[in-house]
Amino acid sequence: MYKDHAPRIYTEQEAYQRLSALCAMGERCCHDVQEKLKRMGVDEDAAERIVARLVKEGFIDEERYAQAFATDKFRYNHWGRVKIQRELQLRHIPQRHIDQALSAFDETDNLQTLREILQKKRPSVKGKTDYEVKCKLIRFALGRGFPMDDITKVLGDID
Repeated sequence: MYKDHAPRIYTEQEAYQRLSALCAMGERCCHDVQEKLKRMGVDEDAAERIVARLVKEGFIDEERYAQAFATDKFRYNHWGRVKIQRELQLRHIPQRHIDQALSAFDETDNLQTLREILQKKRPSVKGKTDYEVKCKLIRFALGRGFPMDDITKVLGDID
């Protein structure tokens, strides 16, 4: 049906042009761009030059990326601080940028978001006892990246 064909190999200039356009559309970090370059078949030396050029020209800014990532994941995906921090660390974002991005969310925002997602989740959670339901809600909130002390506070308010 489909013919097997070799993956396209990009020149350094072609790869730069594609990635500068990609970075212009949305925030990217160095790690994301390096992974993309590997998939494009660009050799390591050229990849380093491309990433350095994208950083120099302002297409990649890891501080800006961390801020946008944290805001989007908190506001739209309702992730907690722990999960956001872990995901940014997986993308090799410097800790100072992660701390700065997470400082934008105060304690009341965090607790209010957690309260909303647990109240929304509560009716769909089935359990034979209140204890079992509470355990399932705790696992759900931990999976979303909220710290246990916040979960305990909010669950006490919900009951």
